[in-house]
Amino acid sequence: MRDLPMPTLPIADLRPTLSADRAARRSLHPSPPQPLEIVWARTEEDVLAAQRLRYRVFAEEMGARLSVPSGTPKGHDVDLFDPYCEHLLVRLSSRNGQPGEVIGTYRVLTPASAKRVGGLYSETEFDLTRLRSLRGKMVELGRSCVHPDHRHGGAILALWGALAEFMVRNDLDTMIGCASISMRDGGHVAASLWEQLRHTHMAPIELQVRPRLPLPVNDLDRHLNVEAPALIKGYLRCGAKILGAPAWDPDFNTADLPMLMRIAELPPRYRRHFLGA
Repeated sequence: MRDLPMPTLPIADLRPTLSADRAARRSLHPSPPQPLEIVWARTEEDVLAAQRLRYRVFAEEMGARLSVPSGTPKGHDVDLFDPYCEHLLVRLSSRNGQPGEVIGTYRVLTPASAKRVGGLYSETEFDLTRLRSLRGKMVELGRSCVHPDHRHGGAILALWGALAEFMVRNDLDTMIGCASISMRDGGHVAASLWEQLRHTHMAPIELQVRPRLPLPVNDLDRHLNVEAPALIKGYLRCGAKILGAPAWDPDFNTADLPMLMRIAELPPRYRRHFLGA
């Protein structure tokens, strides 16, 4: 399947129980009539299904130039972090005993697994030195995507609900990740969005980070009237903060904003929705 080993240490204690999965499913109210199921990958085929969706979105839709390990099956997005991550899946409801299609995914790198792999994916794009004090209870979210036919809100709410429950269950309090903005326009939208958000949603100076390959915002038009992509807008509504200026990812042709979200800072209505608290 691939030349990267799967984890050999037990990870069952980091997964929600089946009862938690059922509770997450009960809380969903997606727009389409077909119900969704949210599960954590438990087999190699589950992970492959997530990697196929990622390829569909990142390579085929967004035009990313994916660098994958030798031996990777055609049509899959794979990198060296995958074997160390927990993979969260949203599927269409099972039919005739067969698992439904995976239409949304996140991968989660826990603190213990980050030590095993040697760091976070975000560290390839940003200097995260100032976050050292948070790392013991900080997870990294990555490779999030939803199938283009199902971007109606239900799938992403399903993912967020399961993620919040996962965090609380495992005594984790901080999420970090890179939120991507397309650079098909040359980067002007990304630069303008950064100009807006740095005045309203910046993290405290003691938590701010620096990009390793900065987007050259001073060479771009930073004064366009732009709206944040839906995913970033959702993060901000949940209390997320911007950690610093965007990095430029030439392979994915995106500008990546470093973002941090803490369970304790979830607004009350989202705490009630995701955690029932």
